[in-house]
Amino acid sequence: MRSKNKIKLSKETKKDMIDKIKNYFLNERDEELGDLAASLILEFIIEELAPEFYNQGVYDSYKYMDERIEDLLSIQKY
Repeated sequence: MRSKNKIKLSKETKKDMIDKIKNYFLNERDEELGDLAASLILEFIIEELAPEFYNQGVYDSYKYMDERIEDLLSIQKY
């Protein structure tokens, strides 16, 4: 999911995520982050970590659909 397949967020979603990162650091680490630092952390997550979560979602969906297809075969008439 590099470059052209990069996750795109709306301005509202990005701002909400940046606010959540800032709140996390303040509440959990007692560190105040600015918008730039939180934005850089978000970009790191999107570029380096999000692809793994995406791939896990694809795999979980595949497993789910595979199980449903097996169920479909059980209704065959002989």
